[in-house]
Amino acid sequence: MSLVQLTLVAPASLEETLAEYLLAHPEWGGGFTLLHAEGRGSREHALTPQEQVRGRVARTQFQVVLLADAANHLLTELKHRFPKRDVAWWLTPVLDFGRLG
Repeated sequence: MSLVQLTLVAPASLEETLAEYLLAHPEWGGGFTLLHAEGRGSREHALTPQEQVRGRVARTQFQVVLLADAANHLLTELKHRFPKRDVAWWLTPVLDFGRLG
């Protein structure tokens, strides 16, 4: 059983849409962590004047721990459903996962 963490970083405007999509598909792990973040990519498009001054934009980061095969399937589905260049993703190996109680 090979676990990975899928991290998605998306514009804050996609937070609800992506959260609803993940909630509608519990077969991919059933849970996620959502973080509010700020970032700056190499190719920012349509920055607001405030974002231009600050040098960064509001982002939403999703972290999902799931089986590697499920992560690949989820990525395929997300790429098909949300073909957006401003959504970044990466996979990280998870050495172990559990609950304290």
